[in-house]
Amino acid sequence: MDKLRITQLKSVFDTIVHNLNNEDNSQQVEIWFARELQEVLGYARWENFIVAINRTIDSCKTQNININDHFREVQKWSF
Repeated sequence: MDKLRITQLKSVFDTIVHNLNNEDNSQQVEIWFARELQEVLGYARWENFIVAINRTIDSCKTQNININDHFREVQKWSF
């Protein structure tokens, strides 16, 4: 993938990032919501995107990557 395309994709992801602070505001974490990623990644239907998410989770488990560090079950938040 060329550098220009990577820069363009980063720009798109930066538009949907959410920053959360921990309880004492000492750290900030970048997160993305699946419903927003769905559109950016070109999935028209949630049902198709959740299949991709579940495959990714399975892949992490196979590689002994702690999925809780990367995936959270959350309900819709209002900002």
